[in-house]
Amino acid sequence: MRLLHTMLRVGDLDKSLAFYTEVLGMQLLRRQDYPEGKFTLAFVGYGPEDETAVLELTHNWDTNSYDLGNGYGHIALAVPDAYAACDAIRERGGNVVREAGPMKHGSTVIAFVEDPDGYKIELIQRS
Repeated sequence: MRLLHTMLRVGDLDKSLAFYTEVLGMQLLRRQDYPEGKFTLAFVGYGPEDETAVLELTHNWDTNSYDLGNGYGHIALAVPDAYAACDAIRERGGNVVREAGPMKHGSTVIAFVEDPDGYKIELIQRS
């Protein structure tokens, strides 16, 4: 077995695609409209689906926003320099909600950004 994807429901697919591709640097891997079901699926990631786990962005045409609830945590991305990543994300219009710095009770450097729907993405500095 291997992890294939994580699905997020998004209210504005164009805004979400812009965030994940232009701000976080992912690639749009595939996109498919399902007119009978009134939804669109878009898959984004840093590599091909047959090699890496990706994100499935699901846009239900009749829903503009979702209650994130309290069970969702975050998506984590490895970055070589969390401080530089925050600067780059902010320059591209992204929302940094926790500046880069050591995690509480540890030494790993982390930061958090938020996508247009309010989903949290953790940046973990890896050498």
